[in-house]
Order: sequence, then C-alpha cells, then structure tokens
Amino acid sequence: MNDTEILIVGAAGQLGVALQARYPGAKAVDSAVLDITSSEAVREFDWTSITVVLNAAAYTNVDRAETAEGRIAAWNVNAAGVRNLAEAALQHDLTLVHISSDYVFDGTNENHLEREPFSPLSVYGQSKAAGDTVASLVSKHYILRATWIIGEGKNFVRTMLGLGQKGIAPTVVADQVGRLTFTSELIRIIDHLLTSNAPYGTYNATNSGQAASWADIAREIFRLSGYDLAVTDTSTAQYFAGKEGVAPRPLNSIMNLEKLRLTGFKSRDWHDDLKDYAEKERSHD
Repeated sequence: MNDTEILIVGAAGQLGVALQARYPGAKAVDSAVLDITSSEAVREFDWTSITVVLNAAAYTNVDRAETAEGRIAAWNVNAAGVRNLAEAALQHDLTLVHISSDYVFDGTNENHLEREPFSPLSVYGQSKAAGDTVASLVSKHYILRATWIIGEGKNFVRTMLGLGQKGIAPTVVADQVGRLTFTSELIRIIDHLLTSNAPYGTYNATNSGQAASWADIAREIFRLSGYDLAVTDTSTAQYFAGKEGVAPRPLNSIMNLEKLRLTGFKSRDWHDDLKDYAEKERSHD
C-alpha cells in the first residue's frame, strides 16, 4: 500500500498528528479542508487515488456533549460524519478504518469483547455507538476500540508530569480501570491490519498489560519520572460531587485483545510505552 493512497481525516488531533508522521505521503485533512459533517462536502471531495480512509476525527469533549450545543456537535461529528464517510467508502470501494471508544459500553462487564451489545451511558458514548453502527455497513471496514489514548497533545500523562514538575500531589480516581492506548500502538495495529489481510470487522485495539486505575497510572508516572509525590485515591462519584454537567463514565474499560492476537499481532505492554513516553517528555524539558 502506497502512502499516497491514504486519506487521514482528523489530522489535527493526537492520533491524526501521529498518523501523518507514520504516513508522510498521505493526504491529511482537518475540518477546515474537509467538513465530514457536510454530506455535500464529502460527496464533492476528490477521492481519486484514495483507497484507504483513516478516520481519526471525533468530538471527544465528553462533558460538553451533555449540553444542548455539545450534543448536536457530538452527533454531527461522531455519527453523521461517519455516515458520510461510510457512504463515500461504499461508493468508491474504499477501506474505512474508524476509531471507536470504550464509551460505547457501560463498563459493567469485566472484560469487553467486540461482540458485546452497545450500552452507552453518555451522549458521547451514544454518538460513538451510532458511528460504529454505520461504519460497520462498509464492506471493507476496521473499527478499532481504543481506550485512554495518549499521544502528542493534551493528555493524562502530560497533566501528571506537569503536576510532578510543580510538586503538586494529586487526587485521582481509583475506580475506573483500564489500559492506556498509545498512538504509537494504535498505528502499529492499523499497519498490521492493513498489511496482513486480516479479516474486516471490529477489533479491540489497546496496549496490553495488567489493567490499572487512573490513580495507579499516576503513581507509575511519578515513579518513572522520579517524583516523590503521593497520589490520593478517590471515587468517580466523589471526584465529580457537586459538579454540574458531568457525563457518566464506564468504570471498567478493559478490552479483551484475543481477537487481535489471533491475527498475528503482538500487543505492547502499556508500561513499556509509558516508560518510553515519559523519557521522551523529560528529554524535552
């Protein structure tokens, strides 16, 4: 597959930036160049030479999605936008790679399988589930369920490193459990699926390793970075107590990776990627 046959949608986001680095010859567009919420804009886009669409575009402000304006924006990007891309993929015989989320589930199952029925708790989760549904109608599709994405942008790891530099000991939720998904790992997964002729369908796509809470991950970040700071555990309910407009979160975001493993992919432990990421961030200080 030639890079020039790839279209990266959502080029300005964490994953979009990483995808551009991996596929430098790809055509990369943000909403200013291609407004995927406009069916007309998508229809009129020049699809000549494109064979693969990597959809990294998403409305991800989970709490704002609970507002009147945010609800509309979330559904426009996460559902209608995906529908428009799916229609283009069907019309032009494209492969659609679409990034999904653990928020399509309510987090009550201990180990989420790809075939688990949708049970979203929030507007964001509902809009992502709708996007998954329309993406699955494309003959050639890969829907990748990622969790807790870490890349080149504002994210939890960088927030904790910033607190560490300031000597601030944080209070972090300890009842949400899952694994980090580094954009580098997501790209390895995308690369593998596209080049190995893996069966089309939905795949859980996270780093491997022992699942942990956000509080545990914060402790690991401080340990790797040499910050002698205590992390105080709290519950999600306590953390958001008294705050309005907070979207419900799934408490268990552990994705079963067996289906991906059976395609021949060996997932990287999130601890190893976190160590590399923390070292890289320190080298920039």
